[in-house]
Amino acid sequence: MQKKHRFNYFILLVALMIAYSGSLMAKSIDESASKKNASAEKSKSTKESRSTKDTKSLTAATKSSSTDKSKKNIKSPKNPREVRPTVLPRSAKHAEPVAPRVSSGTALGLGKSIDELNLKSKVAMVVDAQNQDVVFDKNAQVVLPVASITKLLTAMTVLDARLPMDENLEINEQDAAIYKNSRLIKGTVLTRQEALLLALMSSENRAAYTLGRNYPGGIKTFMSALNRKAKEIGMTHSSFEDPTGLTSKNVASAEDLAILVNAAYQYPLIRQFTTTPNYVKEINQREQLFLNSNRLVRSGDMEVVIQKTGYISEAGRCLVMMALVNNKPYTMIFLDSVGIGSRFADAIRVKEWIESTTQHTVIRKLPSTKASTN
Repeated sequence: MQKKHRFNYFILLVALMIAYSGSLMAKSIDESASKKNASAEKSKSTKESRSTKDTKSLTAATKSSSTDKSKKNIKSPKNPREVRPTVLPRSAKHAEPVAPRVSSGTALGLGKSIDELNLKSKVAMVVDAQNQDVVFDKNAQVVLPVASITKLLTAMTVLDARLPMDENLEINEQDAAIYKNSRLIKGTVLTRQEALLLALMSSENRAAYTLGRNYPGGIKTFMSALNRKAKEIGMTHSSFEDPTGLTSKNVASAEDLAILVNAAYQYPLIRQFTTTPNYVKEINQREQLFLNSNRLVRSGDMEVVIQKTGYISEAGRCLVMMALVNNKPYTMIFLDSVGIGSRFADAIRVKEWIESTTQHTVIRKLPSTKASTN
């Protein structure tokens, strides 16, 4: 009987333990389900919040777009401080715009001139040098800057003074300051003849300036003599302020320059030096090669007997020369040409025109040169 009670008690205890375990399991399931429901509610709330925000954002964007479209239809006054027609470097943001430099011929409207040879030079003139017949004329009496063509007059003034050609001249600070880019560095020693050669052949500005500075009486006396020489040979529309041509105040007409070429032709040394293809000069223990500035001389495309090139912004690309065409000498003047090679191309075009034309119409006679043979 006692055993039976113990057995019943044991059964009851097991039943209670099973019931308690089931209760714990149910509670755990309920808690897990509750957490899942809470997470789902939170996720739903977040999505609804995001949806609300997106809706508000879309509404705001729509209003903004509508406002922008509305603003576009309203013309507001321009603010000159915000208008930027060009993009400037940061450092030059507030700098005044620099106008492009134009040649004097362009400023005068000479670029609109049309000629039968379609030359790129705004001013041109061709003269039969045997009888001084002008056979081609394009703005030949307009006075323009002539740049380094000045050096022909510089050479004539030096040679007229009959100074010793073997005298040594030194490039000093004044010579070096007149032109920044030059291989004739300060302290370079060269003879007067070498300076004359480099000034005429390769248009060396420091060489030209030192010739004037070493003239008896100095640069001012030299320039007075140079301008006097121009008037003596008949250049009535010319004036010069320096021996290099770097200033735009050195001016002349094409007709005056034709007279100059004829006068310079009378100097054998000028003929020789302007048609020398190249020259080697030792400077600072190094050999420096100087080339003729006229590619027609270097290439031999034309039989050039005297020439000079020139360039500054105000003058444009210039060329004066005398060349033999059909065994006859012709003086050719080209001023303010467009492009680096156009003046030389114009010379070739004139040469071909002379060769292909049996009879040229004489426009007028060039005034006779008054210079005597050197």
